Amino acid sequence: MVDPVLVAKAAATLLTNEKARKGVGWVLVAILSPIIVLVALLCSLGSGAADHNISAAQLCFQTGPIPADIPAEYRICIEQTRANFTELDTVIADIQSNMDEGNSLDPIRVKAVFFSLYFGAEAPPVSQFAHCFAASETRTETVTEKDEDGNDVEVERIYNVFVPIEDMGTVYSHIAASLGVTATGEQQSNADNVYSLVKYGYPVTGEGGAAFEGADVPYVGADGFCSPVGAGWRNIVTSEFGGRIDPITGQRDGHTGMDLAVPTGTPVRAALPGTIRVAQYDSSYGYYVTIGHEGGLLTLYGHNSRLLVRPGQQVQAGDVVSLSGSTGRSTGPHLHFEVRLNGQRTNPRYYLP
Repeated sequence: MVDPVLVAKAAATLLTNEKARKGVGWVLVAILSPIIVLVALLCSLGSGAADHNISAAQLCFQTGPIPADIPAEYRICIEQTRANFTELDTVIADIQSNMDEGNSLDPIRVKAVFFSLYFGAEAPPVSQFAHCFAASETRTETVTEKDEDGNDVEVERIYNVFVPIEDMGTVYSHIAASLGVTATGEQQSNADNVYSLVKYGYPVTGEGGAAFEGADVPYVGADGFCSPVGAGWRNIVTSEFGGRIDPITGQRDGHTGMDLAVPTGTPVRAALPGTIRVAQYDSSYGYYVTIGHEGGLLTLYGHNSRLLVRPGQQVQAGDVVSLSGSTGRSTGPHLHFEVRLNGQRTNPRYYLP
């Protein structure tokens, strides 16, 4: 269970210290309620662009120094989780040493579940926890040995191996049976999001838990052009390229791209292979990314909540470059998407699959 004294001290620190509140964001809430661990891991622990987007989960998975302005009570939770992760690494290595070649546990998956269930709470024996992700099987094999006369003879050998459990439902059943902890649906969803965030750089669902159907996989046309937000982009166009009534001024004005209404935190994907030209904040575009492609093409992705790439980085079609949002000159969560040919803005509909 969560230490009530720790919670009280952390709450007092956050409520009486403006800098601490800004530094930690909603992390305390993750300790108080398991259904919002996702909020903690998505909220930045610092302000600014991509460099400062360090989440609670990422801090636990990293080995570098913890930011100096993190309250001592919260630092204890991070340090304890890191220590548990180190123990898990040792146990996972031991389990994998008893697996057949080609089989292995996914350490990020094991740690993501551990984080979701035990961050800020009393941890179980890590060996007992890790073994919930593998099953023991008895197998036989035929080997050649020497008999008493020195002749080669074939004998049957019985041995035990560990096999990774692929079905997470079975894993959670083992955790319940072995440790007496029943993972809620929210905790399981949080674990999936921690896993995706740490392994791929973005969560499974949008911030606040709103998922945009189809955005979790790339949708690429026959010509290789990838939709930035999945196969359902046609159903979420809120403003076309060209003339329109400006939603802020109410005046007729030109629109340089296409607006696609998606929840904050939706993965935004590169349309084509290319090089990141810009990844920064602008008063109009908010946090935005531009990618230079072959043939004089350039694509722009605006109003993001988080940037996941840096200038000069090479990306492929379908790579996630940002998470959507409503930063800059925006009236609500959406992606502003532009396609430019030799510097001239053109209708994205000509290219989208």
